[in-house]
Order: sequence, then structure tokens, then C-alpha cells
Amino acid sequence: MKNLFIILLLSLLSFPAVAHEMVPTYPKWRTSYIDDLLVTQMEMFNKRSDVEYYEVAVFDQEWFPIPFVTSYRVFKLKYLSRVKFDVYIRKKDKDRAVYVCSRSKVVEDYPANAGISSMICSKFKD
Repeated sequence: MKNLFIILLLSLLSFPAVAHEMVPTYPKWRTSYIDDLLVTQMEMFNKRSDVEYYEVAVFDQEWFPIPFVTSYRVFKLKYLSRVKFDVYIRKKDKDRAVYVCSRSKVVEDYPANAGISSMICSKFKD
């Protein structure tokens, strides 16, 4: 039993961990050029060769979605590419917004796909 555990542990450690990156880790809201809206700029980097689509979302402390606007909620990001995007929320939602997250959108028919979706979140600073 102990040998099985060691073999299982070693096999799990041998798989490379790949995901996408999103910065800044602690974004700050700033006033936008539109009244009653705040904006923050995020940057993503795709380190996954098997995923090209990502979805953006904003959540509160309880992980309930908060209304927001960005150029595209789902966008294409090629392997080893970067994209900068702005996220806008209403000023009245500023204190509720805690996380901005990006999730990889896995294409089910892609033959090399293991079906693993990655989600990266940044936490807003006060």
C-alpha cells in the first residue's frame, strides 16, 4: 500500500502544471472617463497550448457575479500571447467587487485536450 502511494505521488508530480497568468495580482480601481464607472486594466498571458479561449468574470466575497463590462467576456488568446483588457464596474459596486477572474474555456472536441480548465483570480485592493 505504501509503495502504491509513492508511485501515485511520483506520477502526479511528473505532470507539468500549466495554466494561464493574469496580472496585476492586486488591481486597483481608478476613475474612468465615463461618469459613475470605475476601471482597472488587466493583462493575461496564455501558457497553455491546448486552450485559446478565456472568459472573464467579477465576483463578490461570496462568489456571486457582479455586473461588469469589458471588450469581450470571452476572447481568443493564442498560445504564448499576451492581451491587455479593461474591466469596468459601476461605482456603487466598488465595495462589493472582490475578485476579477479568468477561466480557460476547454473545447470538448479537441483531441489532445485533457479537459482541465484553469481559473486565475486577482483580488481588488481597497
